[in-house]
Amino acid sequence: MKQFIYTSTLVCFVFLAMTACDTSILDKQPLDTVSEENVWQDPALTEAYVNELYVGMGRGFGETMMSSHADESHFIHGRGTIDVVQSNISPSNMGTYTDDELSHTTWGAIYENVRSANIFLNNIEDAAVEESLKERLTGEVYFLRAYFYYMAFRQWGGVPLVDQVYELGQTEEMLIPRNTLEETVNFIVSDLDEAASRLPLEYSGEDVGRATRGAALALKSRVLLYAASDLYHDPSWAGGYSNPEYISYSGANRTQMWRDAKNAAKAVMDLGVYQLYDQNPDPVANYTEMYLNNSSETIMSLNVNSEFPYEYNEADHGLYNGPNGYHTWGGNVPIQKLVDDFDMEDGSEFDWQEFENGDPVYGDSPYENRDPRFYANIMYDGADWQQRPPDVTGDPEGRIQTFLEYYNVDDNGNRLNPDNPIPGLDTRSSPIEDWNGTTTGYYVRKFMDPAVDHQNEIQEVPWPYFRYAEILLNYAEASIELGEYVDARRELNKVRSRAGMPDITESGQALMEQYRDERRIELMYEEHRFFDVRRWMIAPDELDDNALGIYLTAEHNENDPYYEYTYSDIELIEVQQRAWENKMYLYPIPREEVNRNDQLVQNPLYSTN
Repeated sequence: MKQFIYTSTLVCFVFLAMTACDTSILDKQPLDTVSEENVWQDPALTEAYVNELYVGMGRGFGETMMSSHADESHFIHGRGTIDVVQSNISPSNMGTYTDDELSHTTWGAIYENVRSANIFLNNIEDAAVEESLKERLTGEVYFLRAYFYYMAFRQWGGVPLVDQVYELGQTEEMLIPRNTLEETVNFIVSDLDEAASRLPLEYSGEDVGRATRGAALALKSRVLLYAASDLYHDPSWAGGYSNPEYISYSGANRTQMWRDAKNAAKAVMDLGVYQLYDQNPDPVANYTEMYLNNSSETIMSLNVNSEFPYEYNEADHGLYNGPNGYHTWGGNVPIQKLVDDFDMEDGSEFDWQEFENGDPVYGDSPYENRDPRFYANIMYDGADWQQRPPDVTGDPEGRIQTFLEYYNVDDNGNRLNPDNPIPGLDTRSSPIEDWNGTTTGYYVRKFMDPAVDHQNEIQEVPWPYFRYAEILLNYAEASIELGEYVDARRELNKVRSRAGMPDITESGQALMEQYRDERRIELMYEEHRFFDVRRWMIAPDELDDNALGIYLTAEHNENDPYYEYTYSDIELIEVQQRAWENKMYLYPIPREEVNRNDQLVQNPLYSTN
């Protein structure tokens, strides 16, 4: 079954919407200058117009991922990520927030897409479109407008709410102030309720992938969860900001807000359409299968498809993030903090400081007996991966090599190559494209198929906008905040059970800590962590730590197989300095937007000059 896949030009969708390619249309008028009147008189063009709006949602498979702006990964090629993680962004320097991969999240792009949505809503009533299609497309556009405003809300707080189309010459009318945070959230929720009332539960054929009722309710669940969170009820971080209504609620009934968030998650659960993927008895394989394919827990995703030209994709996850020893680019490598947050398989915490009879428990085998998701998400030293390219030698079994020093020793433990240690093929000392080597000793495995030659092939893989595991976690978080711990544990343990992990039994704050750790692991690299640490207001503790990696020294008896070695030394090393400032709770409004509209009030702690 093919999935609905948007492209980046309306012209492409004109062709996709046709049942056959009629070249005579080229004699009528250029396809890149289709008049607005024709769009609303031709059902195929009307649908193509909506298809184009999906481009504005973006996707997470860029070369620079949002994980490298949080305590998940380090982007080894630098660029503007350093400005983000060191709190150096400003209204005139947004760091990598404006890179191509994240350009859909910029102020200008969001409002351009909002305008396109408003144009549709202004014209659809009189469009020459069959009523059932009109109803569905209208639902899709209400969802999309809500999604665009959700991106604005999570980044800036309260933003100007535009639900009409301004024309050239209406300069003064376009200079509008920000709406309050509460008004912004209410607007998004209203659009999502409207969308849910119009959208179908499911699609078939090439329409699979469009917004459904479940997608609208899933986004509503996320927005209400965010809105109930600490960040939006405690403006004390903002240093006496004169317009707290733009960044927080005032006197809101938070118990009711958490109840609304819980009910929103329950509404998705009650649809009876989704369930956690649990088809493979091996939890590692099961979790891997889940994120490599659309499944029973996919609520909405974008399927990156290798049939489209490379210039469109700009989403070659395997090439961007694979190990350098396979001629791929390293990219967004997991930092030690994330690696250490994967528990042991018995549910106990991994702890480098744990000792038994005076010896470190994990000193010689830090990667054994971990949460099964560790093996599905992280490439670590010695992990099975795939056979090397023909021109790469020094790896007889297709395993990741991130040891920095490898020594052959004799039976007495004497090093036979003391002055010439062998570096791992997947390191920054490798003979293979060392500039693409990991800085931390790890690579991401999540979303990467070991059956694909990532050097030469674009892997087809879905980007998950919403999946059912998130909904269960949303429900659990709201339940904890309400003190309804039985409900929270029930849904939280469903996610853990699918992963092969034991049940959580705690209550109160201990349960909340367990929940936050579970959400971190289950949703890693899916663009949640960046916003979670902010809305929980734990960013000063979590994002102020320098990023660490690992330096491994291996010793191998010359008579043993190549991969039978032990670590004679393990050292944690600093790979990137990081620093947190409270201004980073929200993005700055770009300087050019404030200069253009003197009604806009800048976010707290950013210069107005």
